[in-house]
Amino acid sequence: MRYVLDLFYLLLLLVCSPWLLWQAIRKGKYREGYGAKLLGAAPVRQGDRVCVWIHAVSVGEVNLVRPLIAAIRQRRPDWECVLSTTTMTGMALGRKRYPDLGVFYAPLDFSWAVSAAMRRIRPHALVLAELELWPNLIAAARRHGARVAVVNGRLSEHSHRGYRWIRPLAAWILRRIDLVAVQDETYAGRFRQLGAEAAALHVTGSMKYDGAETDRENEATARLRQLASISPDDVVFLAGSTQDPEEPLALDAFLSLADSWPRLRLIVVPRHPDRFDSVAELLARRGVAWQRRTALEQGADPSARILLVDVVGELGAWWGAAQIAYVGGSMGPRGGQNMIEPAAYGAAVSFGPNTRNFRDIVAAMLDRQAAVVVHDGTEMTAFVRRCLEDPEYRTRLGERARKLVEEQLGATARTFELLDRLVSDRAPEGARRT
Repeated sequence: MRYVLDLFYLLLLLVCSPWLLWQAIRKGKYREGYGAKLLGAAPVRQGDRVCVWIHAVSVGEVNLVRPLIAAIRQRRPDWECVLSTTTMTGMALGRKRYPDLGVFYAPLDFSWAVSAAMRRIRPHALVLAELELWPNLIAAARRHGARVAVVNGRLSEHSHRGYRWIRPLAAWILRRIDLVAVQDETYAGRFRQLGAEAAALHVTGSMKYDGAETDRENEATARLRQLASISPDDVVFLAGSTQDPEEPLALDAFLSLADSWPRLRLIVVPRHPDRFDSVAELLARRGVAWQRRTALEQGADPSARILLVDVVGELGAWWGAAQIAYVGGSMGPRGGQNMIEPAAYGAAVSFGPNTRNFRDIVAAMLDRQAAVVVHDGTEMTAFVRRCLEDPEYRTRLGERARKLVEEQLGATARTFELLDRLVSDRAPEGARRT
């Protein structure tokens, strides 16, 4: 099986190489980590402590596993955690957030790469965030004596349909996973249909709720608010995790309202760093007073009511400075971004109509009247205007969102208990077949 997969991956890599090269030249992607990705050159772990290898694909998953890593540190300080990621943005955030952990690029699913990484890390458990069913990686973990877990598992309807085309392979993979901790019963049913063992399946809820900060006065938000000279009288409209064409829509909404509400401020946080400069060019073309986040260290410009956040990893804290929120990636085909963070702060939350990646969270928020869907720029402007004209409406919307998040807390604790039992049941010396 592994050699057939290797051949398939090599052919796929060959076919995709022109596109990968273009992305590297045009957008700066895929320019680093080749040793780790192609050869499994992960850091060599020293010592024999219990080791949990957590794999988080990109920024969203790195943020997701934060409460789980915190729980492990608090309740199992004798364990060692290492963190792998796939993208450059995920690596940058992982290194910034966990400078004391081994953070490295995950190997691609070639049999030689994953086996080399396993020999170097020697994990007792491999923990995959949400859905990363790489057959060679999972098989290598089992061969080297490690337990395998999927945490915060989700399987969208679209992904489920895709896996059904390769159901025998999906079933083969899932039967080699010791723990599948999923967000809800719907996802559990889909995993079960694909062949997951009933004994391995557990519904724990979503850890995304647990990772959200609810205190607007937390240290990170307070520091950023002071850095940007945001006063208590300001009303901040934040468009976060945005993609084209969401930045110009947010800018249009702000400009149409700015004269009537002189305390209104706009913060724009693009989803991908390679778009920071293009958004900066957009702001410059419009002739408005604006400032980059990276320039704030030299002092905030009092005339600039628009801030472009051009750094990675700060969006969670910036949400705490916002009273009105638009969650991006939801006007185009991406499928939305995490709307829990602004909801937890009690912001008045809006997002576009394309939120398939967060369907259950969106359904819960809309059912509780804790968010608003805006279909275009006109509706975005109307939403911001209503929040400005009717502060009580804005407050009610935000409080309903905050209460919903608070009611969902606890998934991390349930996930940790399952993971603790899984790792503790493993023999100390393991079964390390090479």
